[in-house]
Amino acid sequence: MYNPDVSTGPQLIGPPAPAERNWLPLAIAAAIVAVIVGGLILFLGHGKNTSQVTPISAQADPYAANLPITNLTMSESSNLAGGKVTYLDGQITNKGDRTVTGITVQILFRNYAHEVAQNETQPLMLIRTRDPYVDVEPVSAAPLKPGDQRDFRLIFDTVADSWDGAYPELRLVHIDGK
Repeated sequence: MYNPDVSTGPQLIGPPAPAERNWLPLAIAAAIVAVIVGGLILFLGHGKNTSQVTPISAQADPYAANLPITNLTMSESSNLAGGKVTYLDGQITNKGDRTVTGITVQILFRNYAHEVAQNETQPLMLIRTRDPYVDVEPVSAAPLKPGDQRDFRLIFDTVADSWDGAYPELRLVHIDGK
């Protein structure tokens, strides 16, 4: 008797047909990872250079007259991302009677019309060592006692394209001391 549900011929046995891959979960996971990594880069990158903007009309701290800045030099180097980093080095002397534990400096880069092309404010960083590379530390790590003279470095990841190339104006807008 013939049963149509039962196959009488040989059956081929082999690997199952490949299932179509669903790429949507993988794309979503990659997007989430990219957002997290991008956020960390922005957050950690801004932590190193705690730059902020101070109004151009800001007055210098009253104690700033006791902290003359001398021997300014500028230099540039390339970073690993192909960008340019600008350094402003100099010396600061404490001619006053207070120990200085922190200095916030406003840096004004000007264009050829002598207008402000870039206004940046950051903590003054003292040079701790020069070999094998220049290492900096905040003033709070090595306070400036009366009579002390120290080298410092300000670091700029970007400088306005319209900058005229002259030394920027430095204004000590906040000084902590004891």
